[in-house]
Amino acid sequence: MAVFSPERQAFNRTRHTLLASAVAVADTHWTRLRGLLGLRASDFRNGNGLWIVPCRGVHTLGMGFPIDVLYLDRAMSVIHIQERMQPWRVAPVNLRAATVLELPSGTAAETGTAVGDRIEVGPALSETLESEIHSATHSGAGAVGAGRSAFSAGGSERL
Repeated sequence: MAVFSPERQAFNRTRHTLLASAVAVADTHWTRLRGLLGLRASDFRNGNGLWIVPCRGVHTLGMGFPIDVLYLDRAMSVIHIQERMQPWRVAPVNLRAATVLELPSGTAAETGTAVGDRIEVGPALSETLESEIHSATHSGAGAVGAGRSAFSAGGSERL
């Protein structure tokens, strides 16, 4: 079963928006195959995410709830979004994808995430940086920490 850790978060650098505050990583054959199977919608609520590395396509066979799927290239740019993917479906394989980020249904629309946005998955944001993000997104300033996100400051994961 996926373990959602508050130590890793997904952040949309383009929109200065936190996509998931607790991200599990599926980076072995077994964890990629298992994905979100066995979870209930209440287990995969807003704020959670599953980062599948490597991945070019997903399915929701055996799942009981819809999800949003962000296909990311090697530069961690969104190249395709499968919104509100219903259970018992197979998403298209995207050969340009390097990883996939699965999020609760509606997250992409709620955060305004779009094709071309840069996503970073990395260590949890500090409270100070979370405050800066909140200020930037609510003031219309559009910048976080003088143009740097929490992830660019140190240790985001890249392929």
